[in-house]
Amino acid sequence: MKLTTRAHYSVKALLDLSLQPTHKPASVNAIAQRQGISAPYLEKLLIELRRAGLVYSVRGAHGGYCLAHKPTQISLGQILAAVGETINPLPHHQPDQDQAEDWVTYSLWQRLHEKLKAVLYEITLADLYYDARSQQTIQRNDHNFVV
Repeated sequence: MKLTTRAHYSVKALLDLSLQPTHKPASVNAIAQRQGISAPYLEKLLIELRRAGLVYSVRGAHGGYCLAHKPTQISLGQILAAVGETINPLPHHQPDQDQAEDWVTYSLWQRLHEKLKAVLYEITLADLYYDARSQQTIQRNDHNFVV
């Protein structure tokens, strides 16, 4: 499974927010610059993430966006759902009534879909952070952390 650009940038933005000292609000422009994302595009994603309850916005000169929950409480599944990503493997497939092997294949894909969905809701933002951090440490590139 490959993350779409929307999902990838949403994860990057949330990881960026999770790194803010004392969880102070981060401006769209600051996040966009650090993560190499277009600010107008990022603003649209953050609005979707706010509607889903994953972030909240703070108005004012020192405003911006903050995580609405701890990184351990935000799952990859929630992020994907917030930006309208689905993982349905065969969204419009209906098995042929007369072919048993078609039903077996359909059943297999349905079961795999349920397992994948469960795993996506188990993987947290904190897990993704530690995975990325570990990979950078392995590569000896731990002075600048860019998601």
